[in-house]
Amino acid sequence: MVVEEPNVIQVIEKTGEYKGLYHVLQGVISPLDGVDPSQIKAAELLKRVKEGGVEEVILATNPTMEGEATALYLAGQLKQVGVRISRIACGVPVGVDLEFTDEATMIKALQGRQAV
Repeated sequence: MVVEEPNVIQVIEKTGEYKGLYHVLQGVISPLDGVDPSQIKAAELLKRVKEGGVEEVILATNPTMEGEATALYLAGQLKQVGVRISRIACGVPVGVDLEFTDEATMIKALQGRQAV
């Protein structure tokens, strides 16, 4: 699982749902702030995956413009390696009334819907 910063690992570990390894990027791609892929740990991720033993890479970056840009970049790079790539779901938080959900969140929730 790929995360932006180490503090996210604790949140994921509390769930007990994930039993794999982590890769911490130490940031996100942000052209407006002058941060390109060479300034985060993207190359190290690609090296780890190319070395083998990785079945799937879960992209768990924040649902911000920078987090989405980083996930898209990494997905493009990882597709060339041939590993399965997935993205954590985004959408309506548990316990929130839909009438108070902003448009961007509702779009993500509709795009990520699942069959029941």
